[in-house]
Amino acid sequence: MELFYDILKQLIRIPSVVGAEHPFFMFIKRELEELGVTVEYYDGVLVAKGNNPESGYISAHADRHGLICTGHNEFQYAAFIAKNKADLTGNSSSEQLLHNFTARFVEEKVQAYQPWSGTYLGLGSIKDAFLCERRNNIIFKIDGFDYLFPGMPIAFTDKLEIKDDLISAQLDNVISIAIIIYMYAIGYQGTAFFTASEEAGRSWRFLLEWFKRFNIKTNELLVLDTSPYPSLEEIRNIDIVLRHRDSNAVFRSPLKDKIKKIAVKEKIKYNFKDSYLKDKMLKNGHRVSLGTTELGRLIHASKGEIQGTTLQIPTIGYHTVHETTTKRAVESMITILKNIYVKI
Repeated sequence: MELFYDILKQLIRIPSVVGAEHPFFMFIKRELEELGVTVEYYDGVLVAKGNNPESGYISAHADRHGLICTGHNEFQYAAFIAKNKADLTGNSSSEQLLHNFTARFVEEKVQAYQPWSGTYLGLGSIKDAFLCERRNNIIFKIDGFDYLFPGMPIAFTDKLEIKDDLISAQLDNVISIAIIIYMYAIGYQGTAFFTASEEAGRSWRFLLEWFKRFNIKTNELLVLDTSPYPSLEEIRNIDIVLRHRDSNAVFRSPLKDKIKKIAVKEKIKYNFKDSYLKDKMLKNGHRVSLGTTELGRLIHASKGEIQGTTLQIPTIGYHTVHETTTKRAVESMITILKNIYVKI
C-alpha cells in the first residue's frame, strides 16, 4: 500500500478545479504512460487502455471543487457559476450542501493557476464567503488575488494527512484516480476513464460520447467515487458503499452481485446508499433525495445501453480539504478491484 499512498500524495498537490482539469489530466497521462499504459485524450475524458482493454471498464471523475475568478476581485464557486448550472438538477449532494458551505471556507489557503499550462499564479487566503441569493452561488473575498483575470481557476491548497487509521484531504475524487493508477501498477489491463466536470453535472455527457464514438455497449461499467456520511462513527462501520439505484436509474449489472460476494468472502462491511437514504427519510418523515450519480445519468441517457454499478468510499467532511475516510475503506476497495480484475 505504500505505493498507493505515494501516488495519492503526488496527485493531491496537482490542482484540478471543475472546468480547468487539463493540467491534472496531463499529470495522469504521464504517470500512466510511464507504466506502459496507452492514454488517449478526448473532449472531457482521458481514456487509459491496458493490454486487454475489454477486460474491464472503470471510471472516476478527475475534477475537484474550487473557485473561478468571474470579475475584478470577484470569485465564485466553480461548479455553480451560471454557465455550469444548466447541467445541475438541484438534487446532487453538493447542491444540497450549498447553504451550509460558507463558514467552512474562511481562512482556507488557495492557489491560482493557468487553466491550460497549470502554471502557478500565486497564493491567497479566503477572508469571507457568503451565499448570494440572487446568483445562488457562494461569493468569496480573497486577499492577494486582485491581479487575476476572469476565467482563472483557484484551487484549495492541500496535502494528505494520515493519522492513525484515518486519511484526510480533498479526497473527492482524487482518491479514486490514485486507486486506478495503482491498479495499473499492479497488473490491471482493462480500460479506465477519467472524466471532467462531474461536479458541474456534465461528466456523463463526455463518457456517453466516447461509448457512442466507438459503438461500444457494456453492462459492467464500474464508477468509483466517495460517498458522504454524517459521522465518523458511521464510516467506521462501513468499508464500502454500493447502490441499487440513484434518482435517475436502477443499476442493473452483474458486477453488483460479484462485489457483494467478494465483500462477504473478504469480510468487508458494505452499505447500500439508496437504502440508507430511504431509511433516513422514513425516520425523519420528510423527503430525502436518492442523489444523482454520473452512472445514473449515463444509464438514463443511453436508454440502458450503458449499464454498471458504483463502488464508493464512505467519508465525512465531504467537499472540503478535510474530507476523511478510513485506511480500511481504501484497502477494501482495492481488495475488491484486485479480486475482479487482477488475478495475482
